[in-house]
Amino acid sequence: MPFRECTIRKMEPRDLDEVHRIETASSPTPWSKQMFIEEMAHSYAFCFVMTSKEPADPQVIGFICFRNVGEESELLTICVHPGHRHMGVGRELMQFYTAYSLQRGMKTFHLEVSRANPFALRLYCSFSYLPVGVSLKFYRGEFDAVRMMKRV
Repeated sequence: MPFRECTIRKMEPRDLDEVHRIETASSPTPWSKQMFIEEMAHSYAFCFVMTSKEPADPQVIGFICFRNVGEESELLTICVHPGHRHMGVGRELMQFYTAYSLQRGMKTFHLEVSRANPFALRLYCSFSYLPVGVSLKFYRGEFDAVRMMKRV
């Protein structure tokens, strides 16, 4: 699906069923709907969805949540619908996140990613994130997380 047929907008409560469905189908440690509600209400948090521009019924195909505080940004979650993976949706969401945060003066970016997710690791490296540490058994007490950072 070409991105001219997609839009990125703020996440709204009406999106939560679709967002949660994508999250639970994708993550070994999914967020609950309540976690998304709390994040959307947090004063430093930003949550966005990418939707298809199907006129009759636009569908959420991806989402991203992050926090910007001072000059630092932390990517909290990014997820792409299983049917839209490996098509550049994650890259488009990351480009949006980076541009949005840079416009607001962010200079340092942080994230954690499962060591068992080579696609995400490659994506983040392509955005100049560098590994800065490992949190052992970070996810569900089973999977290690690679802590990554970039400075601009």
